[in-house]
Amino acid sequence: FDPDKFVHELADSIIGDHYPVPDRMLVHNEQVVHEYLLWAMCGNPRPKGTYKIYAVEGGTAAMCYTFKSLKSNRILNPGDTIALGVPIFTPYLEMAHLEDYDLHFVEVHAKQEQKFQYPDEEIKKLLDPKVKAFFIVNPGNPFAVALSPETIKQIGAVLKKRPDLILLTDDVYGTFVPGFRSLMGEFPRNTLGVYSYSKYFGCTGWRLGTIAIHEDNIFDEIIAKHPESIKKKLDKRYGTLTLEPRKLAFIDRIVADSRDVALNHTAGLSLPQQVMMTMFSLSELMDTKKDYQKACLGICKKRVEATIEGLDIEVGPNEYFDYYYGLIDFEFFARKYLGEDIVKWMKKNVHPLDIVFRLAQDHGIVLLNGGGFAAPDWSVRISFANLENHVYDDIGRATRAIARGYRQAYEADKGKNGKAAGKKAPKAKKR
Repeated sequence: FDPDKFVHELADSIIGDHYPVPDRMLVHNEQVVHEYLLWAMCGNPRPKGTYKIYAVEGGTAAMCYTFKSLKSNRILNPGDTIALGVPIFTPYLEMAHLEDYDLHFVEVHAKQEQKFQYPDEEIKKLLDPKVKAFFIVNPGNPFAVALSPETIKQIGAVLKKRPDLILLTDDVYGTFVPGFRSLMGEFPRNTLGVYSYSKYFGCTGWRLGTIAIHEDNIFDEIIAKHPESIKKKLDKRYGTLTLEPRKLAFIDRIVADSRDVALNHTAGLSLPQQVMMTMFSLSELMDTKKDYQKACLGICKKRVEATIEGLDIEVGPNEYFDYYYGLIDFEFFARKYLGEDIVKWMKKNVHPLDIVFRLAQDHGIVLLNGGGFAAPDWSVRISFANLENHVYDDIGRATRAIARGYRQAYEADKGKNGKAAGKKAPKAKKR
């Protein structure tokens, strides 16, 4: 790491007067970001060796480029089966179905009753040899809980029996869990890591993300083991880049594929964006007391507490909860506070989307339905990152109001004349 060359890299890059060279990532930026990712993603103990990193236009680009290159290099083929850790960020469900990829998937369910960890019977689905890869968002979106050491250990037990299993981990919320441990830190050989700066640094407009693959990885091995017929096709695809295309690492193939190979010479994240990536990374690395992390968590925690207060419920502690999102399971809430009879009536007479429509129409609150994430249909996702603090207790009260409205409708339907059918719930505006 040459200090003078580093300063030159920053000064030259901020004016954006060149294409990115190297195209994958600027030399000093990669070293800084590598150190940042070791802190943010890998936890302790840090893995040995080095990750090769591709600077990309946010987590969105990381997803698109990764899917494309996995297909182009015949690592995943149309008709193959992957596993998705659900609930999950909706595009992972949608991209698998696209004609471009045509992947089948099995769902590995994180269970609410186990604080959104993956129970052993779900993890064992990964032992099926037809499952080529396991895609996961960690901490989860929408349920906002990171993998516990016990769950990571269960995945490790699978890898001992399935050393060929690919892991893709999307860890954009990891910095909201102190001491976070990603699969890329625990199982570097098997894992492709996706990260975005957008959430932690509140910089979605900058479009800053990374794809990280360890220097010792199974992706290169899978490509090397392809039959000769496929190797020749890949030789033709990447032959314009190097005289020895079979030595081209998978991470560099992702770079080329991101520009359809032919435009590889103009690949890479813009230089001013890379400067900002350096600055964000350095600011965190220099903050040895982690004051910024504590401040971010403090803001989100206050909003979570306000929502819980508005719901008038008690929620136990969970050390792996990231406080970025919250998932309200309305069916669970209604069963506990209104009773089973009302839940049965509700599921028979009310569409699950009615909750989000009522929140919007009657209370001016816009939330996402959990069903789109493969979460329970009768659930809604709350973001604790982007609204004013005072809004969150309103969200809790509005949810209770909708529950009371359903109870009133049930009682009217059953002719109970207002007789309580369950535990006490707050008043609601009748629709």
